[in-house]
Amino acid sequence: MRKNLSRPTTKMRLTVLRFARLNPSVKELRLHLCQTGEESKGVRDFVNTRYVQLKRDNPTLPILVRECSGVQPRIWARYELGKEKSVTLTNATAEDVSKHIESLGKAQ
Repeated sequence: MRKNLSRPTTKMRLTVLRFARLNPSVKELRLHLCQTGEESKGVRDFVNTRYVQLKRDNPTLPILVRECSGVQPRIWARYELGKEKSVTLTNATAEDVSKHIESLGKAQ
């Protein structure tokens, strides 16, 4: 009996990170990061791997990514009536950044 080597014997499940639609009171997200600093590595990873899905799930939301040498990584959410909240992302992983966006997206 010959085994078919072209097919894997175990099935792999592919999970896609999906962001919920953020609260409509969120008017803008801003990410500040350093292009080369180790403190911003997780934010850079987030932008490279998860930004597209975030934008796809929230197509009308302005999402600004600002790079500046030596800046402390941080995310700002601007809400209705100009109210803003921010979170420091120093040494955060891409997963941490996702969690902060979701929590800011639910807040008002």
